[in-house]
Amino acid sequence: MQKAAFIEKKFVVNFIFVTSLFLMWGVLHSMSDVLNKYFQGALNVSKSQSGLIQLSVFGAYFVMSIPAGYFLKKFGYKPGVLLGLSLFAAGTFLFVPAANAGSFGFFRIALFIMGCGMATLETVAHPFAAALGDQRTSDRRINFAQSFNALGATAGPFIASWFLFSAAAGNSPDLGAVKYLYVSIGGVLVLLILAFSFLNVPTLNDPHVAVTEVDPEAVNIDVAPSKKLYQHKHFVWAVAAQFFNVAAQAGTWAFFINYGHEVMGFSNLSAGRYMSIFMAMMMAGRFAGTYLMKFIAPNKLLAYFALGSIIMCLLVTQKLGWPSYIALMMINFFFSIMFPTIFSLGLKNLGSHTQQASSFISMGVVGGAFFPLIMGQIANHDVAKAYYLPIICYAVIFLFGYKLYKVRH
Repeated sequence: MQKAAFIEKKFVVNFIFVTSLFLMWGVLHSMSDVLNKYFQGALNVSKSQSGLIQLSVFGAYFVMSIPAGYFLKKFGYKPGVLLGLSLFAAGTFLFVPAANAGSFGFFRIALFIMGCGMATLETVAHPFAAALGDQRTSDRRINFAQSFNALGATAGPFIASWFLFSAAAGNSPDLGAVKYLYVSIGGVLVLLILAFSFLNVPTLNDPHVAVTEVDPEAVNIDVAPSKKLYQHKHFVWAVAAQFFNVAAQAGTWAFFINYGHEVMGFSNLSAGRYMSIFMAMMMAGRFAGTYLMKFIAPNKLLAYFALGSIIMCLLVTQKLGWPSYIALMMINFFFSIMFPTIFSLGLKNLGSHTQQASSFISMGVVGGAFFPLIMGQIANHDVAKAYYLPIICYAVIFLFGYKLYKVRH
């Protein structure tokens, strides 16, 4: 059997550009979790109200993912990227009038438009990365690209904490810091738009055609083109697993700074800096996961990591001091491979349904819109006890990795 390459030389430049997209939305996603704590002080909102930030961002996925999938299918990868980046940049620039008005509602509109951009980019970038090579290495390729998403998520809290808690003292009503922060990011996004405009994207084959068409000696994979998308059970379960996965992620990230401040006694600035270490754990997990998938089947590794997350959540709820805080950090290590691995397993062997499936799996991200609101209700009384809730989510992910991922012909 011919060994599948991780990436071919002709696709390297495109893969670098696509990976940069993962990096950018990693930065902005993690910044929104710092905004939770910042707006609690600057705009006098409660923990449960600050959860509306995640509702704005992840709710955009529910609205935008399906249109983005149709746009991708009709116009292709490059126009899809440009649309996503344009929406993304527009949302960041809307932080200026939102800050001038001092309106939490206006900020949520800006975050919603940013979320539409992120939803479009995620819908496009995952199949784009998968298309840049052999399907047999698509799991590793997507996990590698997502490692840079984790790098962005590591940098995001550090940047946001410096701007918002150090420069603006966290509780100041002056929203100038948040305005200048997001305008600067908008400028970077404009540069990315210009760069992608000049990028030459070669003609790409559907990465989810039967492997036997590429290598006759490879394991036979039946794409089953006569089946409707919803009849592919592994895809349906992937959507459900992604819903619970992002629900757990959004809730865990949203109250990380609150946990550091209220349980560990850190200042807002110190808790924000620890969040960078928290995100670095995710980056370490993705690089480790990419390597381990050379020896362990992706679905098995997903199940193992889900069990690890369940154990860590139980430790977090016990408020044992540093052991619980380290366990909170480790949740992100085990979370690391879940999003890209669920995405890749859900896209397996779907043939012409691939782009549409990508949009539905991206829409599953809407789970992150609601879970912080539920966790916030408990966190208003005891932020540690709120971490019992993600255990439900990780149990679903374990079942997907253990059994429900299987492609049935």
